[in-house]
Amino acid sequence: MAGGRAGLADLRGPRFLNSDPGELKARLSREAHALGFDCIGITASGTIEKAAAHFLEFIASGGHGDMDWLAAQPERRLDPRGLWAEVRSVIMLGVNYGPDSDPLTILQQRTRAAISVYAQGDDYHDLIKKRLKALARWLVATAPSEVKVFVDTAAVMEKPLAQAAHLGWQGKHTNLVSREFGSWLFLGAIYTTLELPRDAAETDHCGSCRACLDICPTSAFPAPYKLDARRCISYLTIENKGPIPQEFRKALGNRIYGCDDCLAACPWNKFAQEGREAKLAARDELRAPGLAELARLDDAAFRALFAKSPVKRIGRDRFLRNVLIAIGNSGEAALAEEARRLLDDASPLVRGAAVWALGQLVSRDEFAAMRSVALSNESDERVREEWRA
Repeated sequence: MAGGRAGLADLRGPRFLNSDPGELKARLSREAHALGFDCIGITASGTIEKAAAHFLEFIASGGHGDMDWLAAQPERRLDPRGLWAEVRSVIMLGVNYGPDSDPLTILQQRTRAAISVYAQGDDYHDLIKKRLKALARWLVATAPSEVKVFVDTAAVMEKPLAQAAHLGWQGKHTNLVSREFGSWLFLGAIYTTLELPRDAAETDHCGSCRACLDICPTSAFPAPYKLDARRCISYLTIENKGPIPQEFRKALGNRIYGCDDCLAACPWNKFAQEGREAKLAARDELRAPGLAELARLDDAAFRALFAKSPVKRIGRDRFLRNVLIAIGNSGEAALAEEARRLLDDASPLVRGAAVWALGQLVSRDEFAAMRSVALSNESDERVREEWRA
């Protein structure tokens, strides 16, 4: 659920054509795998009408929350031609980032932080964009065409297009599921003016299973195949710029960046494979970092720890907001000191979360004593509301 930076490149190549489209497709597939992609499929414009209608319903319901970039110019998302009128084929590619262990075990370690699997290594946007550009250059050098490349952040409906290209299907949790890689695929797209042989769309294999829906800590799925992002922990910890709403704070547990619950619960993960890309593998320091150490990060230390990581984009203040909610949920009285120290932080967002964390960890009498002093010095109304709450 990310937005903002459009991964877009225009490339042109020499005007000569392999006369056999099937052979060109086979060579394209071999080149994609040589570059490190784990799967490839091809579809065209006009193949995601049902998903487009579903997307419009999602926007109309307000389920996108504050992600205004999703609602802006929706016609650009509903069909590839809305973004680029000349596109004839859409090449969808996937990179497996399967974890080497169960991502849900960290949820039992309440004094340590749970970071979503995809964010424990380098930022996939940079890695995949480079590979997409390399493959696009090969394509335009092999056949006369124009191409554009996208990775996650442009107005492209990657998951429906991936299903149309036979990479997987959108499960009841709205994420892509692959019979070969389970829940763990990063997606990229190449739009081209070439007419390439299409793959048959993948069919839905969820059956009667509800595992992804039932495990959600915040009941973010009002119905199968429908997500209310405003209740989703990934949205709340990443896209949400304000305080975490009171009703969801307990449910966050120790999740400080994203949530893997619905992905990890999918039974199709029994066929998943560990990712083979070293740059996407979890860094040791991000597998289960201590909440106390994270709470002590200033801006420079935050940027250093999360260099090349997608975590860096939310900034130190939002990150500490999440860490403090996790501290409040830890049940560990010793962590109250970390929250107490951040009561004087320059950011009202951090101070407000620190107030809530202390309220969970210290006695009522101690909290009341701190409140009487704090209210006389606190100028931010939202922080004052946290003290009064």
